[in-house]
Amino acid sequence: MHLAYLIVIVLTASANIYAGICDFTLPKWIVTNIKRLELPLRWLPTLGVLKILGGLGLLAGIVVPPIGIAAAAGLVIYFVGAIVTVLRVRWYANLPFPIAWFTLALCAFVLCMRTA
Repeated sequence: MHLAYLIVIVLTASANIYAGICDFTLPKWIVTNIKRLELPLRWLPTLGVLKILGGLGLLAGIVVPPIGIAAAAGLVIYFVGAIVTVLRVRWYANLPFPIAWFTLALCAFVLCMRTA
């Protein structure tokens, strides 16, 4: 169980930290997606910070479990919002992406709760 926990936490944390950094570097595909989702570009730094902090919180949770639980819960809520945003603009072809991120965050949350 502990190995699965570490793998999921490190994978989820790394993915979110990378995604958060991308929100600051503004690759073309992110700008295109944000426009398609009808969100203002000025939100990207905030969204990036939330993902980076979520990832760092997951890593900190390896040592201090309540921080990991809070970070995982925050990421679950974040990606529920991402799913709702995709549904709001009816961009169903893009729906698998936030669902995959949500699934990672949910797995991290469940494993954090079980190991705490």
